[in-house]
Amino acid sequence: MIQAFIFYLFASLVIASGLMTILARNPVHSVLWLILAFFNAAGLMLLLGAEFIALLLIIVYVGAVAVLFLFVVMMLDVDFAAMRAGFARYLPFGTLLALVLLAEIVFAVLAWRVGGIETAARAAPVNVAVPNIEALGTVLYTRYLFIFEAAGLVLLVAMIGAIVLTHRTRSGLRPQKVSDQIRRRPEDATRNVNPGVGQGVEL
Repeated sequence: MIQAFIFYLFASLVIASGLMTILARNPVHSVLWLILAFFNAAGLMLLLGAEFIALLLIIVYVGAVAVLFLFVVMMLDVDFAAMRAGFARYLPFGTLLALVLLAEIVFAVLAWRVGGIETAARAAPVNVAVPNIEALGTVLYTRYLFIFEAAGLVLLVAMIGAIVLTHRTRSGLRPQKVSDQIRRRPEDATRNVNPGVGQGVEL
């Protein structure tokens, strides 16, 4: 009974947070509602026994992706009034897309009412004594090792590319001379003066 109550609580909060993410007028509020949706989705993963995925949702999506969204929205000076001005122009395309998504949801509900897919016969047998993280790590580093390494190389290339694109030389800048700064003495940097009353200091 308590499991069903917690499930419906988390599920209702996920749906409400998703709706508020879409309907919120302030983009910062939308990102905050999205973070709440991620937290409740992590709670659903815990109920399913997938604690590793729940931690990934909190650490990766909440701690990195959603916070990055929040920083980008706060740092960019986006004119949301101008964006809303073109709402009527994209209304037909948005309506068509909404109808397609609604049809997919209706088909999914109809397929669920007909009968669930027998996944137990198709899935690989799972040892209950083995923890979820250990089983996932065993599969990841044995069967899918080369794919995992390829994904790491793709991320490495993307990181190097971002560094190369942002690290460019600019003209008109005074470069820093570390050797001159090291040889600089305190008496070269400061000068004690005693100006009279009403007199300034000439540089």
